[in-house]
Formats: sequence, C-alpha cells, structure tokens
Amino acid sequence: MSPAAATPSLGSLSPLVAALRDAAAEIEETLDTMLPPEEGPEAPLATAMRYATLGGGKRIRGFLVLESARPFGVARASALRVAAAIEMLHAYSLVHDDLPAMDDDDIRRGKPTTHKAFGEATAILAGDALQAHAFAVLADEDTHSDAAVRIELVRRLAIAAGPRGMCGGQMLDMLAEHGETPPTEASIGRLQLLKTGKLIEFAAEAGAILGKAPDRQRHALCAYGRDLGAAFQIADDVLDATATAEETGKRTGKDEDAGKATLVGLLGLERARAQAERLAEQARDHLDSLGERADLLRMLADYTIARRS
Repeated sequence: MSPAAATPSLGSLSPLVAALRDAAAEIEETLDTMLPPEEGPEAPLATAMRYATLGGGKRIRGFLVLESARPFGVARASALRVAAAIEMLHAYSLVHDDLPAMDDDDIRRGKPTTHKAFGEATAILAGDALQAHAFAVLADEDTHSDAAVRIELVRRLAIAAGPRGMCGGQMLDMLAEHGETPPTEASIGRLQLLKTGKLIEFAAEAGAILGKAPDRQRHALCAYGRDLGAAFQIADDVLDATATAEETGKRTGKDEDAGKATLVGLLGLERARAQAERLAEQARDHLDSLGERADLLRMLADYTIARRS
C-alpha cells in the first residue's frame, strides 16, 4: 500500500473532527470546574495552572478516554473526570518540557509558554501541582464508586508517567540530544514509546478500566493505544519537519536544530510516513473485537497521520 493511498483526507474524517470538537468542549468545561479557583494568597499558582491547561489543544488523550469508555457503558461524568485528569498530567508535562533546561520553547498552542508568561519558578510549581491534582481527581470517589477501579487508574497512570514511561522517555530524549547514545530505529522507538506512547496507551485503556471490561478487550485497547501513540509521535516529527508554526501553534524545525533523535531524521520523510501508516493500520486492527462501537477510534488512527496540527 503506497503512502498516497494509505493516507486519508481530513474531509473523509468529518464525523471524527466534529466528535473531537464536541469532546474538547466537554473536557474544557470539566477542567474549568476541577482546577483550583484563582483566589487566596496562592492565586498566582492557580492562575498559572489554568493558563497551562485551559483554552487550547485537541484533547486527544481525553477523547481517547471518552471513546474507550463508550463500549462499556461508563457514565459520562466518570469518563470526563478521568479525561480531565490525563489532560492535567499532559499539561504538566508540556510546561516542564518547554522549560529552558529542557526544550526551551517560547510558544505553545499559539501563546507564550507558561514560564514565559509567569516565570520559571511559578511554571515549575504549576506543573508539579497539575501532576498532583491529576492523581487526586482519579482517587476521588466521584470518579468511580469502586475503590479498586480508582486504585488501578492511579497505578496505571503513575506507571505511564514515571521512570518506565513519560519521564524515562524524556531522559532518553536528553541523552540522545547530547549525543550520549547513538540513534537507531530500535532506540528511537523505545524513546517514543516511553515519552509519548505510554500516556496515550493509558488513555486508551482507561475506559476499559472504568467499565471493568474483560481482559481481552482491555488488552486490545492497550495494543491499540501503543500503536496509535507510535504513529502519533512519528506524525508529530513529520509535522515538525514540514508544517509551519502557524499550522501547529508551536515552533517547528526544532528537532533538527536541536539534533534530536527522530525517525524522520534517521529514515527520511517518506519512510517515516510509511511507518506511521503501518502503525495506524495495526492500531485499527486491534479494535476488531469492539465492532462498530469503536468506529471513532478507528477514524482517530487515520486522523493521527492526516492532521496538520
């Protein structure tokens, strides 16, 4: 299958685009009610937390929670709380990733990064607070009446975000950037699995956890999330190399400038695109047991490699 034949048009994905828009509005409203209010002497921290989290982003991770919960009859309010929690944790990761000691970015989602708007110290605290607040939301009885479900959500998100997940992937990224590990296809795949993929994998699994789904379907959603996350990261690297800052809402071309290890840099654009398409196809195949209830998740795999932002 050629790249041209495999890549869908955004027009063919209009039902998904509408669903993403509606879900993002719901998640935004949930976040607005769950983030701390801007009051009291610690108000500057709440202001920075809200700035970093609200008013931007496609909310793909939150959307994954909502759609993975749908086949199992999970209450929308419960799924929205988990969606909000993962978006808080994702926002924390972006705040810290943008810091001068990390990727040193000035623009995120079309506006100044949090440390540019509030200073580095406040940005660090805002990120720390967002991460802690995400786990508090998951552990609250309002998220699910069954404590075992809440504990499993906390456990799985902690793994996805920790040393064998997002933070570990960031460490690998820094080592590769500084030339301490030579980039190979396998090493870049592991870096991207940890840095980006694990959080997306959790988002795809979270709905099944909430719905106490059978192991077979939970594992299928995990596998879907793993391949989707890998395709998503490659697509991001392609966009960094080909899109404009106006399209993406952030600085582009930075991976090459920083000497980052990416599959685009290692394989070239066309081979990287082809690999993303293969991964998206694999992701779709994992959903066979869910039937038409997973149609939007299948479309999301296509959207991942067709998007321009």
